[in-house]
Amino acid sequence: MTSGTKTLSQLGLRAKDGRDPTITGLSLDSRTIKPGHLFAALPGSTMHGAEFIPYALRMEAGAVLTDRAGAEQAAEALAGWDGALVIAEDPRAALAGAAALWFERQPEHVVAITGTSGKTSVANFTRQIWQMLGHKAISVGTMGVQGDFQAKLAHTTPDPLTLHRILSQAADEGVEYAAMEASSHGLDQRRLDGVQVEAAAFTNFSQDHLDYHANFDEYFAAKALLFNHILEEGASAVINTDSDRGRQMADIANDRGLAITTVGQNENAMLRILGQRYDATGQDLRFAVMGQPYLIRLGLIGGFQAENVLLAMGLALAAGDSAEAIIQTLPELQTVRGRMQLVAQRENGAAVFVDYAHKPGAVIAALQSLRPHVMGRIVAVIGAGGDRDAGKRPLMGDAAREHADVVIVTDDNPRTEDPASIRAAVLAGAGPDAIEVADRAEAILRGVDALQPGDALLIAGKGHETGQIVGQDVYPFDDAEQASVAVAALDGKI
Repeated sequence: MTSGTKTLSQLGLRAKDGRDPTITGLSLDSRTIKPGHLFAALPGSTMHGAEFIPYALRMEAGAVLTDRAGAEQAAEALAGWDGALVIAEDPRAALAGAAALWFERQPEHVVAITGTSGKTSVANFTRQIWQMLGHKAISVGTMGVQGDFQAKLAHTTPDPLTLHRILSQAADEGVEYAAMEASSHGLDQRRLDGVQVEAAAFTNFSQDHLDYHANFDEYFAAKALLFNHILEEGASAVINTDSDRGRQMADIANDRGLAITTVGQNENAMLRILGQRYDATGQDLRFAVMGQPYLIRLGLIGGFQAENVLLAMGLALAAGDSAEAIIQTLPELQTVRGRMQLVAQRENGAAVFVDYAHKPGAVIAALQSLRPHVMGRIVAVIGAGGDRDAGKRPLMGDAAREHADVVIVTDDNPRTEDPASIRAAVLAGAGPDAIEVADRAEAILRGVDALQPGDALLIAGKGHETGQIVGQDVYPFDDAEQASVAVAALDGKI
């Protein structure tokens, strides 16, 4: 990664011995090191990056950034080295700050969204609003970088070098507006440090990522970093306050001195949902902006989408656009791929939806929000991912049992775990009436085949993903494509 050269002090860093060498690039991956690079050797969940310091020195790195534990681990290799060693209490934050100074440019307006569910939709809707208002804009997250500058990403919130490089490249392309998803991992690992975020949103909070976070409070504290650490005093916070956790986040934002816009159905919400009327293709939404009522049509399935839309509106307001202009764009918002997406319809009128819901709360929200749109039964195809929070598996099954009429349990991304044991855990919650079908394509076919007039099928878990992870391999698999093929086959179109 190059952006000219800068001295170590120009990157906000100070070497242990006071040296101030010229840095030619930044590397987080030892395989990308070139002579003169700063190599960041960070602590990880399974190993410390200091393990690669000897290799970095052989590749002629000009400086190494690490913590005390990393310096001690690589003490033998560092002894007698004539480069610059930077020891930081929080090397992740130090790297993020250095990356911001290295790449220099960011879009003028950057907003970020955190919460358990809805981040992708809110980021995407915000970007769509901006684009319809004539702004060059991007969204950054689970779907990659979309909009007026595009790129693929490996993580919802990318590492700071990738993130700041993308923001700089987008700014170079004339992008002035960016909406980012802020995952709990990304916040906890300081990946957003150095990003000039002018407004942030909080969607909701439910169980997820307890394979990474020790408990709910630690998980929530990671989310709260967006408001009590990333945002500067006077910045804007757009918060769904319909839940206790939302109100708690609003208190945190208030203590930080942020300008708060509340969203929800509660009577104190500044962007308030007053009523929703559902049909097979969308919903009519009546809402109020600071007490002024409006009525619009949304071509979006799911009651929760109204909350996502108003959160996006709140972010667009915080970035400087008027309420009247924003409201004009809302009926044109398009469903995000894999988020309550209508992917196929049988000849008898039954509809098939694909949704990314892979957490108990998200499954409940998806099924509850789908119910008003459906006159008949809801058939749900669900599973759970391997090598992830095992505690949520029976809760996934329980959520489907409570809110769907027919439940089919299948494989999601088993990864390195035994698929049968994952299904067994989901089935423990789904109950004795649930149907177990190991092969996901067959499960989708069975779900489509069960549809009668007025029914709907929800295929939950993988959403926009185009591969299934089994062991260490990724096999092509697209829920939307499989559903379309199943409908065509059963309706005699192929």
